Amino acid sequence: MITLYEFALSGNCHKIRLLLSFLKLEYKSHMINGSEREHKSADFLALNSFGQVPVLIDGEIVIRDSQAILVYLARTYGGSQWFPIDNTLALTQITAWFSVAANEITRGPNALRLHHKFGRDINVDDATKITAHLLNVLNTHLSEHEWLVTTQITIADLALYPYLALANEGHVDISLYPAIEKWFTCIEALPGYKSMPGICVHTSAVN
Repeated sequence: MITLYEFALSGNCHKIRLLLSFLKLEYKSHMINGSEREHKSADFLALNSFGQVPVLIDGEIVIRDSQAILVYLARTYGGSQWFPIDNTLALTQITAWFSVAANEITRGPNALRLHHKFGRDINVDDATKITAHLLNVLNTHLSEHEWLVTTQITIADLALYPYLALANEGHVDISLYPAIEKWFTCIEALPGYKSMPGICVHTSAVN
């Protein structure tokens, strides 16, 4: 049985929940008690010495980091769609979008959410500028492509989706970016899609 150590309100954990659901994989959720700093306990640090969620356990295999977990699940259970290993260009592009998830997404919309929802002290001006540039670049790309990399959803889309879909909690108006909103709708219309607190699911039909 797969076990996922997670926070309920973490976008990084939600991207794993999404892929598990899309792949129809049963798993056990272990919600970490952040208020009691369970993620910094000795037991948890034995799983991930960085003291961060998500962590996924599959049998004797222990994997930390949301992007790494996406790759593991896609390669182990997802066939060729989610992580097309025979397509070098697609793999290169997925890796590039993973970098965006770890960089611009983290320093932009995720930082704004941490500030406005959880009171984290950040440089709001810098995070706002990073977010605006990211959304303009992404909106232009998605104006020309239905999905980020191939003609189907891949783990690149899942790597970016949660914190962008949660951007409203960082006082970011995604309605100004219609191609991104349409991309949201495409993801949310997929069989097995699951939402999380803070995400306003788009119910309009995809044209």
